[in-house]
Amino acid sequence: MRYLVTGAAGFIGSQLAGALVAGGHDVVGVDSFTDYYDVEEKERNADGLDVRRLDLADDQLDLAGVDGVFHVAGQPGVRSFGEAFPLYVRRNVLATQQVFEACAAAGVRVVFSSSSSVYGDAESYPTPEEAEPRPLSPYGITKLACEHLAHAYAQSFSLDVVVLRYFTVYGPRQRPDMFFRRVCERLLDGGAFEMFGSGEQSRSFTYVGDVVDASCAAMDRAPSGTTYNVGGGEEATMLDAIALLEEISGRSLVVRRTEVARGDMLRTSADVSRIREQLGWQPRTSLRDGLQAEWSWCSARVAAG
Repeated sequence: MRYLVTGAAGFIGSQLAGALVAGGHDVVGVDSFTDYYDVEEKERNADGLDVRRLDLADDQLDLAGVDGVFHVAGQPGVRSFGEAFPLYVRRNVLATQQVFEACAAAGVRVVFSSSSSVYGDAESYPTPEEAEPRPLSPYGITKLACEHLAHAYAQSFSLDVVVLRYFTVYGPRQRPDMFFRRVCERLLDGGAFEMFGSGEQSRSFTYVGDVVDASCAAMDRAPSGTTYNVGGGEEATMLDAIALLEEISGRSLVVRRTEVARGDMLRTSADVSRIREQLGWQPRTSLRDGLQAEWSWCSARVAAG
């Protein structure tokens, strides 16, 4: 098969593209290489892949000969208030509308990467897909807007689309602003880790390899128009996760607490019954094994300079 992966130089997109290539597929990646974090890091992620520079909000997407699109690109991060908001509208909503427009016109299936941030402080835990979305951040709001666009294009233009709500993805190549990456780097350099809030916030941490497997399963066999949670099998607090990384690394973390970040959720907990029953997917990587993999990657990266 020939697949197109958007955001193919990013944390998740690069590993999805690599897995598809390893599976014998022809893969074309696109990425705008924004400066949200070090562009050189994205270029290293894309090494060995066919990744073309493209701004999805401006440039036309060529889907000639493409069998399916994985739309992973987006402006990440829940701290998206104030001056940053227009970027989230452009890089999430406008870019996604362009992708859906192209896929609908070409008759190509698209798997869209949404987020657990659409739930906000959810009405129940574990949270099923039927729960009312109540996002707390512009990031979550724009992701929910994209889901509504998916539904609208499916209804009006027969878009073949599947929506995946990722829950707190971690693992090798994680972005430098993300929780586990920052913890690992402070354990390595001995600096103080700035933690937002008390650390009692809890998450369904989901290993990136499991996310890749769920995305491929959705492309292969999900019914069109379906939304799935993609979440880890273990829920843990930030403090629990720090303690586990201290154990794995054999080091102690210096923690400096700051106020709770606006838009941050107190808890996420994924009900994955639907994707397990319909697609046979379930998370296979324990939090310990996933954090060991991320620690090893961070350690090797620092050692290599």
